Amino acid sequence: MSNTTIHDKVWAAVTQAFKLPMAFIRQMITKLINRVLMSTLPSPKMAGQAIVDSNRRKMVVGLGNPGMSGSRHSVGMAVLTTLAERLGTPDSWRPDREVSGEVVVTQLQDIQLVLLRPKLLMNINGVSVAKAASKFLIPPEHILLIHDELDKPLGKFGIKHGGSARGHNGVRSCVDCLHTDVMPRLRIGIGRPSGKTPVDRYVLGRFSQEEQNVLDSVMKQSVDVLLTFLTDSQSQTSPAEGRRASRKNKARTLSPPQDTTEEHKQN
Repeated sequence: MSNTTIHDKVWAAVTQAFKLPMAFIRQMITKLINRVLMSTLPSPKMAGQAIVDSNRRKMVVGLGNPGMSGSRHSVGMAVLTTLAERLGTPDSWRPDREVSGEVVVTQLQDIQLVLLRPKLLMNINGVSVAKAASKFLIPPEHILLIHDELDKPLGKFGIKHGGSARGHNGVRSCVDCLHTDVMPRLRIGIGRPSGKTPVDRYVLGRFSQEEQNVLDSVMKQSVDVLLTFLTDSQSQTSPAEGRRASRKNKARTLSPPQDTTEEHKQN
């Protein structure tokens, strides 16, 4: 066996040995940052209405990186923007320093709906979510996260009722900051990179024009599903039920058809 081959094998073994510890260290650093940034929470804005309205107040969060609205990793923000347009509030976004994000407060039937676009990096999006939850008195089970999903191909999406973050750093930050995993999620498929393209480079990259055409249909359909979910009282679960649902009851995914109306008839 040549010296070069031995060197390559030793180096590969050393690299592999350091992968897990480094990932663990990154997670610990992120958790520390989360906790430092959450050392002060904003005062509740609606304390006088807490008992009356807590069950009729919900929040939808588009996870992503600020300033990277066209990237795969920020597709959650794109869907949230489409939702705001559907609700007739596309120009109602207001910066809110208390929650480190942009906020829209609107009405959906008898629900007071808070839309949130975090202004923090994806890995610490949870800080913004937890601060907004504290300010607007919204329990975790009434917070819906929209985010990209590597394990779904582009063109597929679905609702997941709580459970593990499944490696998604933005969701992991939300779980850490809210101290629970019961938040329902609308997962938008972006597929995995082909060849040897690193995942981090892939998710931070932009959609091609062909991919964007598919995504446009996905965003319209996913907003339809999202609105149904928000207004369906049976879709909400208690914290314990949320954990069970995360393992057993995942909503089916949908493909964007040529005719959106026909798709709903078929499904």
